Amino acid sequence: MNSNLKCLAQATAIALLWTVTATTADEGMWMPGQTAEVGAAMRADGLQIDPAQLRRLDADPLNAIVSLGGCSASFVSPQGLVATNHHCVFGSIQYNSKEGQDYLTNGFLAKSLGEELAAAPGSRIYVIEDMRDVTAGMLKGVSDKLNGFARNERLDTNRKALIAACEEQPNRRCDVAAYYGGASYYLQQKLEIQDVRLVYAPALGIGRFGGEKDNWMWPRHTGDFGFYRAYVAPDGSSRPYARDNVPYRPKSWLRIAREGVQEGDFVMVAGFPATTNRLRTAGEVRFNFAHYEPLLQHLLSDYAAQIKQATVGNRDAQIRYAPILRGVENYEKKLAGDLAGADAIGLNARKANEEKAYRDWVADDPARQARYGAAIRELDAVVAENSRASLEGLRQALLDRAQILSSARTLYRWAKEHEKPDEDRESGFQDRDRNGTVDQLRQIERGYLPDIDRKLFEAALDEYRRLDAKDRDTAFETALDQIGLDRLYADTKLADTATRLGWLCKPATAFEASDDPFIKLAVALYPGDIAAERAAKDRAGLRQAARATYMQGLRAYRHAIGRPVYPDANGSLRITWGKVTGRTRDGQIWTPFTTAEGLLAKHTGKGEFDAPDAAVAAIRAKDYGPYVAPALGTLPVDFMSTVDITNGNSGSATLNGRGEFVGLAFDGTLEGVISDWAPDADRNRSIHVDSRFMLWTMDKIDGAGRLLKEMGVRPASRS
Repeated sequence: MNSNLKCLAQATAIALLWTVTATTADEGMWMPGQTAEVGAAMRADGLQIDPAQLRRLDADPLNAIVSLGGCSASFVSPQGLVATNHHCVFGSIQYNSKEGQDYLTNGFLAKSLGEELAAAPGSRIYVIEDMRDVTAGMLKGVSDKLNGFARNERLDTNRKALIAACEEQPNRRCDVAAYYGGASYYLQQKLEIQDVRLVYAPALGIGRFGGEKDNWMWPRHTGDFGFYRAYVAPDGSSRPYARDNVPYRPKSWLRIAREGVQEGDFVMVAGFPATTNRLRTAGEVRFNFAHYEPLLQHLLSDYAAQIKQATVGNRDAQIRYAPILRGVENYEKKLAGDLAGADAIGLNARKANEEKAYRDWVADDPARQARYGAAIRELDAVVAENSRASLEGLRQALLDRAQILSSARTLYRWAKEHEKPDEDRESGFQDRDRNGTVDQLRQIERGYLPDIDRKLFEAALDEYRRLDAKDRDTAFETALDQIGLDRLYADTKLADTATRLGWLCKPATAFEASDDPFIKLAVALYPGDIAAERAAKDRAGLRQAARATYMQGLRAYRHAIGRPVYPDANGSLRITWGKVTGRTRDGQIWTPFTTAEGLLAKHTGKGEFDAPDAAVAAIRAKDYGPYVAPALGTLPVDFMSTVDITNGNSGSATLNGRGEFVGLAFDGTLEGVISDWAPDADRNRSIHVDSRFMLWTMDKIDGAGRLLKEMGVRPASRS
């Protein structure tokens, strides 16, 4: 077969594979600047605003989209009111709860601005202002002559310089993220709002109705929503909590749609998806599903059971450890879906076929082979080395389940880094990171009990000791044996917040002379930590060098066969769209909406299915007011769509074709989570809380008329 025919055959084969397995027009997490490529498809699917508007970060609707640093959110009023998921404000609900003031169970509603509560330490609202290509600045001084460690150090130096220049503007938080494996880099500039306050969260029987049993499942009947407010100083500058701070006035905010969505409607989500792995190699995929995720799922499953056992019968302990438990259970269940999904879609074979087509395309042309061939071989080698290290890292990281030990390690590293000029310190330990470190150290006070922590640490040590002796830290084990667990918890002073924060100002020599047992462990661990970090940096530099070139080739190949490439999610702003659509699944018909009657049918009055009495009474009376969906004839609760989301999209505003707010994305289905690794149009579905259920709960159940009016919604009930 001549080369032209061979190329045609390869292109035809991959096109067929693509048609069968991968995409519709709405698959993908697109950067705002890429909407020029997909705008026509969006308009064809139902977008009514000009796609060019979605490239503007200084205008509605993207200017109203904000990050919480782990969740997404959006401004929904001119007074800085922010809508997001209940599970995204969960930590702040927990932080403000205690026995006798159980906002976790009963919910919270501030009747006035003065009653709004300071959110959990470290809470931030980040307003996106700019995204700009800084590839040239990031690659300055980077060459093939550098070894892996030196390359990584040069990239880090360049990153810190770009961030420092950006943050010369007051109240700005900037970061640089890699795209396409480090083939390009963009700087994301955000206004950092430091005073975040909890405004409203419904009762647990709405905000987390169905609990872990319904998590990642359909049908779903969860009102997963809550509200923060952004506050600034009277002059408009960002500053920490102060009594005279005033609500922030955003440049734009989302309007609440007068009409909700119905089946077949276009919907769009804008948010900050955290991580996907769709551009990983076949070797990385095989390792992940054969080794890494099974071990991680095992560790998380055990951890959840240990927390439950340690806190049983102790409501104070359950409140304190609720955020940790929720996060552990959520991720463990997602991993179960990942593992099942990989088998169901034949992921290993799919990735192998796609990769073979690309590598054959490279091998078929001498010029392409010269440009990309070495990078392919080098990437395979560093991936294998990194895989081995990542398994060890899972068990080594278990030591940080002891919260005071984790804090002591942070504090000692802080002291060691502050022996250097600020620009030479490791990222995370610069002056710009001090406030975040203080918040991290403070937050322990509401999520720590020494007897619970000890039980969890003992279990972590049992698992850690399953590592080969050569992979464990001898200095740490020797120090722990000398101290003993009794003294470890009885003699430490770091459990006291003021004492803990005071160590931020002490030099490394003070740590090395300290008798505090947790500090002694941190000092013992430090040399091993630095050695492991240096090895990881060497691998990272080699990986970036190989993957950047590998991805340049992959993008060229995809372009040649007419398949556009969006970068894997990396925490930066993305846009995705789809349709309100159900799914047929193995004899089951998943309709795209759930209703209030379905919620009532699940209600048992016990455990995870205990809806508030007021909600039960209103549903029984069919007191839905103006929030009925005409096509359903009743109150919708959640709806399902084909939008492409992942972790980090939690709390993302769901918009209709006019850019109006119609709900919040909060989950996916267990069958669809494999889309983090390989999109599957048949399986992938996202779950949204319907804005009509949100408004009904605020109006009819919780009397949040003040907030409804602020959002431009006329309450049906008096509040």
